[in-house]
Amino acid sequence: MRIFRSFICLLFLTILPFTQSYAATQTAYFAGGCFWCTEADFEKISGVQDVISGYMGGHVPNPTYEAISTGQTGHRETVKVVYDDELVTFSELVEAFWRMHDPTDAGGSFVDRGFQYSSAIFTNNKAEIAIIETSINMLIEQKKYQKPIATVIAPASTFYAAEGYHQDYYKKEAYRYKYYRFRSGRDAHILEYWGNE
Repeated sequence: MRIFRSFICLLFLTILPFTQSYAATQTAYFAGGCFWCTEADFEKISGVQDVISGYMGGHVPNPTYEAISTGQTGHRETVKVVYDDELVTFSELVEAFWRMHDPTDAGGSFVDRGFQYSSAIFTNNKAEIAIIETSINMLIEQKKYQKPIATVIAPASTFYAAEGYHQDYYKKEAYRYKYYRFRSGRDAHILEYWGNE
């Protein structure tokens, strides 16, 4: 009996690595104004494994928040979204992104003004570009906005994670975060254009 059990255990351990299903993890980059808010919203999506606040698109290596805030480094506040593409698709993330901010505002995002807060999606390949363009065309056909979509589509470049105190700010500084978000006008915009969708 003991020999039989040992055989079964050995057989199970031998087969297990071949029968396990390993999820295909992908990465996407979105700039939708204040990264505290976009980080918080993406983390609520099922299938998203991690969201990191940071900076992308600029010409200054290893930028700091203070440097970014001047609007002179060419970076945008960006979130890196790590997701399981068996549970959520890139297309679904793009659809969610439109509902998180005002994609028609080329000058910033709500109370945060300047290039560093403007809307962009940084792409990894041509397939992502096609998905975004299709999604934008659907927004136009649905006449969701009276103004044109200002979101920039640009190739992904070096992503710099923001300073530690920015990560999960909505959890660590919940009161300040909720106050900022309410006063910014973000949620009022979402309610006006998307309701409870």
